[in-house]
Amino acid sequence: MNTENTQTNNEYGADQIQILEGLEAVRKRPGMYIGSTSERGLHHLVYEIVDNSIDEALAGYCKNIDVTINEDDSITVIDDGRGIPVGINHKAGIPAVEVVFTILHAGGKFGGGGYKVSGGLHGVGASVVNALSDWLEVTIHTDGKKYKQRYERGKVMYPLKEIGTTDRTGTEVTFKPDGTIFTETLVYDFDIIKTRLREMAFLTKGVSISLTDKREGKEQTKTFCYEGGIKEYVQYLNRTNEPLYDSIIYCEGMKNNVYVEVAFQHNSAYSESCYSFVNNITTPEGGTHMTGFRNAITKTFNDYARTQKILKEKDGNLSGDDIREGLTAIVSIKIEEPQFEGQTKQKLGNSEARGAVESVVSEQLTYFLEQNPTVAKIICEKALLAQRAREAARRAKETARKGALEGMSLPGKLADCSDKNPENCEIYIVEGDSAGGSAKTARDRATQAILPLRGKILNVEKSRLDKILVNAEIRAMITAFGTGISDDFDISKLRYHKIIIMTDADVDGAHISTLLLTFLYRFMPELIKEGYVYLAQPPLYKLEKNKKVWYAYSDEELNSILAEVGRDGNNSIQRYKGLGEMDVEQLWDTTMDPEKRILHRVTINEEQTSDIDVTFMTLMGDKVEPRREFIEANARYAKNLDI
Repeated sequence: MNTENTQTNNEYGADQIQILEGLEAVRKRPGMYIGSTSERGLHHLVYEIVDNSIDEALAGYCKNIDVTINEDDSITVIDDGRGIPVGINHKAGIPAVEVVFTILHAGGKFGGGGYKVSGGLHGVGASVVNALSDWLEVTIHTDGKKYKQRYERGKVMYPLKEIGTTDRTGTEVTFKPDGTIFTETLVYDFDIIKTRLREMAFLTKGVSISLTDKREGKEQTKTFCYEGGIKEYVQYLNRTNEPLYDSIIYCEGMKNNVYVEVAFQHNSAYSESCYSFVNNITTPEGGTHMTGFRNAITKTFNDYARTQKILKEKDGNLSGDDIREGLTAIVSIKIEEPQFEGQTKQKLGNSEARGAVESVVSEQLTYFLEQNPTVAKIICEKALLAQRAREAARRAKETARKGALEGMSLPGKLADCSDKNPENCEIYIVEGDSAGGSAKTARDRATQAILPLRGKILNVEKSRLDKILVNAEIRAMITAFGTGISDDFDISKLRYHKIIIMTDADVDGAHISTLLLTFLYRFMPELIKEGYVYLAQPPLYKLEKNKKVWYAYSDEELNSILAEVGRDGNNSIQRYKGLGEMDVEQLWDTTMDPEKRILHRVTINEEQTSDIDVTFMTLMGDKVEPRREFIEANARYAKNLDI
């Protein structure tokens, strides 16, 4: 073996160790600080600056925060807090505001005196936004004077200067993200920022947050202010469901230096929607505060049911899942030094948070149940029904699990593929037997499996687990995927790395896709999170001319093909109503050939799970009015539906 080429000529000595000065580190590895440089990271910059204003609000000094998307997609954030200090920081020898924007790990969050609690990136937020912006300008109103400083790509353009007098206090920050860092997009999405700001307003009661879009053709303003704080948040999340009782149960208190705030209410649905926050940062994976909440309600309700003889001696305890069926809850805590597991703050690790939440909720919930026996009885009865249903579901699951372990035959209607490596395999879930038949013939037998579903599957939003598990179509899917469901879910057993939903391009097809996505989101969300779920896009038109064939996937595409080939009497245009109208070759060429097909990957933005939950509840729940409003608001985004 020739080893010459494996040697490197570069020396690796003491001088090869590079020290990154100032904000260089952020520009070299932006993902370390803001998660990614995609659309998500771009929006994260806004939240960091707003978080600084929220910290002022939490400290009791700020009442109004205004966020503006300017004509050039730059962002302005104005608050009426105390203003970032402008005095000289003795250690650095420069004004404090310059320290905040140009030095990493600097801010009022570390000294112990500036802020009791704070969100954001803990002192790196402002400097990270500055480092990743083309330019940033900060204007400060304090002590009757107005100060200004500008930075470009993190570098100071001029020393902090006094530019006039003022009769208010607060900070104004305007920045333009750097196109060399955010290469995917520089365009802000109003709805994404709106969702996050609404959440912040719910979590910080009494603070008014407004969002204005000044871009041409997109002009709009939304203002959020909730005096009821998280109680109103629960109300907002439950608006598409039927609450079981009128009152929203609210617990608040301070324990071991942890401020705890919890609000919850049960509704008639079967899914649980619990969201947790630490210092206003969402923690999608929960953590110790969530554990404390769950322990508290499980123990308190069981104790109550025992003392009131709702549970007999011989009855087993209610499980946490039984009590949380149809529960909408917000758990929000404020803590001085949060310890998160992982860089992205998905999960809280502070052990004192568990004890604090458990203690506050147990005490106040016990008192509430004693004061409101009617509400307590309603919740306990729902939990008992859930317990019975869960028992039936357990038996159904047992059957399914046994079947899977004992090599239960795969569903009869599944046409499986011969390759056994999941990475190479994909499964098409097809609407109707006729399309299933042609898909089975058209497929690549080595890697493509076909599962035809008869009619519309069960709406899981309106059904309990026991009913779901005996549904033939759903069982066929669970068995085919091989992963199990809910608590038994194991992604390593997934038999196909692409799950493709293939339905007709009409209203019914859209409905079936939504039913399937509701099922996957509620019972196998990891499949969507890991990016295994896709929607196939069949063509809408076939154009034939002079023995040549073109396929068009939208009206626009058809028009551009017609413009190219000419509009005359030789054109033969077929509009596909459904997949069953295609012959085997056409189905393969347009929708199943990996070289030519169009697939849309289904994704979840974890920061917006509350909005996703509300969407599913609205679309698939019992209430007609919210559904009508939703459809009217979003109809402009729907394409190619036969209405």
